[in-house]
Amino acid sequence: MSSLRISETFSSVQGEGLHLGVPSTFIRTSGCNLRCVWCDTPYASWNPEGPTISVESLAQQAKEFGNNHVVLTGGEPMLFDPIVDLVNALQQNGHAITMETAGTIYRTLPEVFMSISPKPAHSLPPPETPGDWRNRHEKTRFQPDIIAKLIEEHSYQLKFVVKPEEPNSIEEVQNMISEVEKYCSAPVPLTNVFLMPEGRDSDTINHRLRLLVPICERTGYRLAPRLQINLFGDTRGT
Repeated sequence: MSSLRISETFSSVQGEGLHLGVPSTFIRTSGCNLRCVWCDTPYASWNPEGPTISVESLAQQAKEFGNNHVVLTGGEPMLFDPIVDLVNALQQNGHAITMETAGTIYRTLPEVFMSISPKPAHSLPPPETPGDWRNRHEKTRFQPDIIAKLIEEHSYQLKFVVKPEEPNSIEEVQNMISEVEKYCSAPVPLTNVFLMPEGRDSDTINHRLRLLVPICERTGYRLAPRLQINLFGDTRGT
C-alpha cells in the first residue's frame, strides 16, 4: 500500500470558499513546490515535517472522524503520486473530496472538487530565501494552462489571496483569470471566483474583508472569509 508524508490530520469545519462551515476531515500532506512569503502552514511547505502514513491508515482515520467531506490540503498535495490512491480509497468509503491546490500540477481526479488558489506576485519569497527558491517560486507560481485543464475537467473554485489596499491587487486577479480563460472553452463564471484576504490574525482579516466588500459588489466576485482564523487564530488542527 502506498503512503504519504503527513503533517497533520484533524476534524473541523471548512473555513474558506464554497463549502464554508461544512464539517470536514482535513488531511494535510507535507511538502510544497512553492515558498509563499505569507504561507500559514510552513510546517507543510517551508520546513515540511511529519510521519509517513499509509493510504490505508489515512482512509481509516477519515472514516473514524465521521465526516462525509474530506479536504486534502498541504503544502501541495498534487505533488505526490500516492494522492491518487488516497482519493480512490476515500471515494470507495463514500467521502466527498475537496483538493486544495495552487494549480501548478495537473492530475485528473474524477468527482473531486478542485479548490485552486493561484499565487499572485505578492506571494514571492524574500531575496534572502536560501537556495534558488525565489526564482523557482516565480517561475512556477502561476500556470494558466494547467489551471485551465483542471477547471475544464472538475467542479472547482478559484481562491485568490489578496491585499486589497495595494495598488493593482484586484487588476492582477482579473489579469490572471483572463490568462486562464485563453486556454478554456468557456469563461470562468464570476461566482466561481473568491477573493480571500491575506492575513494571519482576525484584525487583519476583518479589516481587509471590509475593504473587499465594495470590490466584490463592483466585480461580481465572491467574498471569502477565513473562518478558521476568526474562530481559532493561526493555530494547527483547526
